[in-house]
Amino acid sequence: MPAPARRYDYLREPTEIYRRSFSTIRSETDLSTLPEDMHSVAVRMIHACGDVDLVNDLACHPRVVPAARTALEAHAVIFTDTQMLATGITRRRLPADNEVCCLLNDPRAGHLAAQWETTRSAAAVSLWSDRLAGAVVAIGNAPTALFHLLELVADGGPRPAAILGIPVGFVGSAESKIALAENPWDIPWLVVHGRRGGSAICAAAINALARKSEIA
Repeated sequence: MPAPARRYDYLREPTEIYRRSFSTIRSETDLSTLPEDMHSVAVRMIHACGDVDLVNDLACHPRVVPAARTALEAHAVIFTDTQMLATGITRRRLPADNEVCCLLNDPRAGHLAAQWETTRSAAAVSLWSDRLAGAVVAIGNAPTALFHLLELVADGGPRPAAILGIPVGFVGSAESKIALAENPWDIPWLVVHGRRGGSAICAAAINALARKSEIA
């Protein structure tokens, strides 16, 4: 079909759009507070939300980047709290054709949520337990899922290789990220402190962590 008439002056070439976007982010963002290997991850996360101030709330365990990348290269499964987040992970970027798993819609999650009087997102975390050891966990929406995961580990459950705790929200979001950052088991973590978070930012972090050659 014919292209519509050009009525606006705007950049249309994808590669140049990306180049200028990342250049702008790097010129306007102070990344010096983060480990060097986190810089490209932070740039991708900022790109996903369009807010350079995100860097002020970004915090991470010093080993989160190598821990997550090593796990992914070893075929680790990626667990997510929502299908939206799972969909946002670019499969071709994953180093070992990693499985991306979300069990939110598993009927067992609904049953456990009713039994335990919690959210389905939280209950679904318990369905990960037999494959959780060495996995990469990405939580972008439900603080209850992050709290439940930490409780599961505290009870002696398996420990993931890395946890990206970036749930968004006004109730429990900030508190769950503090709990993750203060976890006593030395599990590598990545958070955006405060209320901000969400699937797009969390997926961007996974996509950046998936490649050592990230050039953003």
